[in-house]
Amino acid sequence: MPRIEDPVRIKAMPKIEDHVRVDAMATRPILDQIANKWSVLILTVLCPEPARFNAIKRRLDGITHKALTEALRRLERNGLVSRRVITASPIAVEYSLTLLGHSLQEPFAALYGWAANHHCDIQRAQLEYDSRRAAELVE
Repeated sequence: MPRIEDPVRIKAMPKIEDHVRVDAMATRPILDQIANKWSVLILTVLCPEPARFNAIKRRLDGITHKALTEALRRLERNGLVSRRVITASPIAVEYSLTLLGHSLQEPFAALYGWAANHHCDIQRAQLEYDSRRAAELVE
């Protein structure tokens, strides 16, 4: 004989959609901080070894001084990067990954590998989409 659930208890249990919404609300600020293009690239540059500000800037073609400074500050604030002032002449600043930052190495490597393996598929899909949209606009 099937068991009849208490209607009050059923109403009190959150729906699966509510869990997804709560998880998105909790993770969105974190993902906004670490998943933007510059943060991912900066963390990738710092994975093998610490680097000075100008070395990071040279490796990231196209990043402005301001964008790099802001991204490094965000990463430092989030505990992913540490900053060390080198007092030798000339004074320099070196950035390195923290233990927490190193924990992103595996997921970033997987994401980078996926992007490298599928960039042709993405480009093909973009061209097909653009062709369809162009055809729709002509009609």
